[in-house]
Amino acid sequence: MFGLDRLDTLFVIWAFSLQIILIIHFAIRKSLFESYTKRFGWIIYALCLPALILSIVLLVEGKSWSFWLGGFLFVIWSAYGYWIDYIKGINWRKPLRKDIMFPYVTLYLSPIMFYWWPLALLYKPLWYVFGVLFVIGSVLNIRSH
Repeated sequence: MFGLDRLDTLFVIWAFSLQIILIIHFAIRKSLFESYTKRFGWIIYALCLPALILSIVLLVEGKSWSFWLGGFLFVIWSAYGYWIDYIKGINWRKPLRKDIMFPYVTLYLSPIMFYWWPLALLYKPLWYVFGVLFVIGSVLNIRSH
């Protein structure tokens, strides 16, 4: 793919797959917010497992930190989100609880940025395409609340 090595290709495939899964998740969630989120939201958090595996592989194989950091950040966001949504069962989205929202959104955006930004190091057009997908996902996410 675009002259990338095997690990770079895996990174690109994972970054785009995750963003597309999030877009689908946000699109479906809009009309069924509470029931859908409680029933299927854990699947998004569970995606931290393949993210973690990929990050470990990238780290062990000597890739730059900018490529493997996203998976570790995704684990932190997933743990926080799962703890709040499923273990504690806190309904923080409606009504909005800013004391939970601000760390949640920061922890969510951190891994997404580390899947987006390194794409510019590999092939600039990938960075632009991911940016478009990020905007679509963000709009769907905000509108689904």
